[in-house]
Amino acid sequence: MDYIVAVDIGTTGTRSIAFNREGVIISKKVIEYPIYNPRPTWSEQDPEEIFKAVLESIKDVVAENDYSGNKLAGISFSSAMHSLLAVDHRGNPLTRCIIWADTRSESYARLIKESGAGHSIYMRTGTPVHPMSPLCKLLWMKDNDREVFDKAYKFISIKEYVFYKLFSKYIVDYSIASATGLFDIYKLKWDDEALNLIGISPDKLSVPVLPTYIVKGLKDEYARYLNIDKGVPFIVGASDGCLSNLGTNAVKPGVAAVTIGTSGAIRVVSPKPASDPEERIFSYILTENHYVLGGPVNNGGIALKWFKDNFYPLEAKSAEKENVNFYDVLTQKAGGISPGAGGLVFLPYLLGERAPHWNANVRGVFFGVNITHTREHFLRALMEGVVYGIYSVGKALEQVTGSVEKIYATGGFVRSPLWVKILSDVFNKEVLIAESYESSCLGAAVLAMKSLGLINAIEDVEKMVPVSQTIYPDKAIHDIYFKLFEIYERLYDHLKDEFVNIINLQ
Repeated sequence: MDYIVAVDIGTTGTRSIAFNREGVIISKKVIEYPIYNPRPTWSEQDPEEIFKAVLESIKDVVAENDYSGNKLAGISFSSAMHSLLAVDHRGNPLTRCIIWADTRSESYARLIKESGAGHSIYMRTGTPVHPMSPLCKLLWMKDNDREVFDKAYKFISIKEYVFYKLFSKYIVDYSIASATGLFDIYKLKWDDEALNLIGISPDKLSVPVLPTYIVKGLKDEYARYLNIDKGVPFIVGASDGCLSNLGTNAVKPGVAAVTIGTSGAIRVVSPKPASDPEERIFSYILTENHYVLGGPVNNGGIALKWFKDNFYPLEAKSAEKENVNFYDVLTQKAGGISPGAGGLVFLPYLLGERAPHWNANVRGVFFGVNITHTREHFLRALMEGVVYGIYSVGKALEQVTGSVEKIYATGGFVRSPLWVKILSDVFNKEVLIAESYESSCLGAAVLAMKSLGLINAIEDVEKMVPVSQTIYPDKAIHDIYFKLFEIYERLYDHLKDEFVNIINLQ
């Protein structure tokens, strides 16, 4: 039986998953690694630790399938976006890998946004100007680590580092490139204005290639370690967010994917790129004919964890001792409160916010508190507020790309029937829960199947993603939510200038 290994280089770990040609998981290996925070706003990882995790996870999955007599057809890659590291002329890292969560360049993002260049760069690159962006990180490095900046032979992402180690080639797929703020998504080339702003030439970056691009000729030492033929095709793949849409079958017009894990996101696929004049959404590349438009929110399940840890600490510890999932208990408690939480509205900006505001200074707010409100009212309002945040991005998306008819839901929140129902009622759309839970890896496998000629089109993923449940909205509840959502939106406008003032007092 032919199989494909999909490798997802994530923030907390790398997972390698073997899929058969029907998209069914046949084996999996996950290896975790740490995030280093040497300063409060810094988030970094060791590129060698990640590379070793990639090798070890592939090796284990291949060994398991060799034992079963399966034949390796190819290895494809997914990767987190926005990472940056500098390497010397031998490919040795000069820095750790600066990941998406790093906000050290916040002041540079603000300067770019306030300049005329910021808007024009966004309109061509599709990447909002934000500290996550390598555009901003490189400006920070130029001013604050000039010795490394001048010494660097290349500035690359973690996936580019892995491919260089394996093949001695500096290549970057259009998908990862389109999330740098340095790549023109219309001309499919590095953007001259962005590079001039930083003061670098295109040869400081990798060669952009299609996500379906195949590389062969694996170095002997790694072919021996992995116990595979050096001629096995490696497919460069795409970014995790874009591949998640593919892996959930959200690739047709009018279909959105909503993910709520630690953070959250909503994305749709379009046959062409589209930048928002109000700079609320991103526009990334899945393939040359599929563009993923959407926006991420910082505050998803992490807001619920914060509430659990701080407002139910004793109950949570007791449940843990009894081996009870306390998140299920929280869902039951919130379910006892009517939709709208008794007029309590929560702005979930505990970690600042990305889309649609791209404002690292915003903070969380409970609004409308009265004497009748209990912990459970605050809990319900929190779950609703997280969905309001995603809905605000969804509204911006619909203005740019057209109406959304249905939503595929993924991420840890699908284990909460209440949270999924809130999503359906806020959006007033049907929500489908797919049986696939490794969407980014499945997306990478499907991209490999297309690249290797095993399927005709990536839309064939529909056969691989059966729907386990469909949730339908309640129009009367939607009307309640929409009135509260209008208050939610006005609150941001009224308070956006006060957030900076409160930060200055801390």
